[in-house]
Amino acid sequence: MSESIHVACPNCDTLNRMPRDRLGQKGKCGRCGGTLFQGKPLALDADRFAVHAERSDLPLLVDFWAAWCGPCRMMAPVFEQAAARLEPRVRLAKVDTETVPELAARFGIRSIPTLVLVHRGREVARTAGAMPLPALLAWVGEHEMKSG
Repeated sequence: MSESIHVACPNCDTLNRMPRDRLGQKGKCGRCGGTLFQGKPLALDADRFAVHAERSDLPLLVDFWAAWCGPCRMMAPVFEQAAARLEPRVRLAKVDTETVPELAARFGIRSIPTLVLVHRGREVARTAGAMPLPALLAWVGEHEMKSG
């Protein structure tokens, strides 16, 4: 029997237990019935962040951004593409620093876009600035192993 992990639902934020070896099968939430993996970044506020970053067993890659930021707008489609490629190994999320300044302060965000890889509430790695998809995937791959 495979080890079970907790996966937060991207729809209702309920924690679901799932065998690790079945992550690629998409799975459905036991509460709302929504798919557990949608291949796109989640928009997180402080409450949702706590569930996905601290209680879920999946590493969470967070894009701290703002609507007025040019490099953030350039990074957005790359981050979307990365979500489709990295789920279900890594969940991707976006935090708008203008609407959730307490999370930006908590993580000491000084420039945007800043990407922070979090696992079980602990920061594993961070990088700042926009980057192309291959560089982003390589950076996540390099640091993803440290999160396990």
